[in-house]
Formats: sequence, structure tokens, C-alpha cells
Amino acid sequence: MSFDIPDDRRYQESHEWALENDGTVRVGISDFAQDELGDVVFVELPGEGDAVTQSEEFGVIESIKAVSDLYAPVSGEVTAVNEALFDAPELVNQEPFGEGWMLEIAADDASELEALLSAEEYEDQIA
Repeated sequence: MSFDIPDDRRYQESHEWALENDGTVRVGISDFAQDELGDVVFVELPGEGDAVTQSEEFGVIESIKAVSDLYAPVSGEVTAVNEALFDAPELVNQEPFGEGWMLEIAADDASELEALLSAEEYEDQIA
């Protein structure tokens, strides 16, 4: 099976993606991760203004199969939360790289993104 892995973002081994745009990093989970989880039924996310730390848990995603922790790809302050997921968590399955995004972080140090996997490296990991 082939998964969508856009090469405009970086990936964590724990399957979160990070897309940097002018110092703000949008975060979600990969197509592979949403497929492994199955139907997403609940997402727990931090609030705007909360601080997150790279590689530390920022939330939880629950599916009919499993409950998984979500890990921050960068450290910083949460500047936006995708509140649509509270009423429609299935957006994570339908559009993991679009409307299924989870949060945006004002990165303390954008160079943290360099420690993450490229699309090619991530593809090798899930192969």
C-alpha cells in the first residue's frame, strides 16, 4: 500500500508532521498514522497559549482500535488549535495533511525542524 508523504514538511518517527510557515509550525499526523489507527473518534489537544516541548506529549488521539499519544515536533507556544476536530475527529482520517491538522506552534527555535525526518527518510522508516 502506498501512502501520501508530502515533501514540503518534516516528520517525526512517532508519525507527526510539521509544516513551517514564517516561524509558525502547523502539526498533524501522517497518512500512514491515520491508516494504522483506523477511524479516529476523539482528539485531545492543548489550548492556545500552552507551551509544548519538542518530543514531549502534547495530546492524545483515540480511534476505534487504539489510544495514542501525540508528540510535539518543535518547542514553543500553541497559537492555534483546530477546533473542528472536536466535533469532527474523522477529518484526521479524511484529510491528514489538510483540514485534519491539529495545532500551530510559534516555534522557539525553527532549527529544531532540521532534527526531524525528511519525506524520503520517513518513507524509508514506514516501508
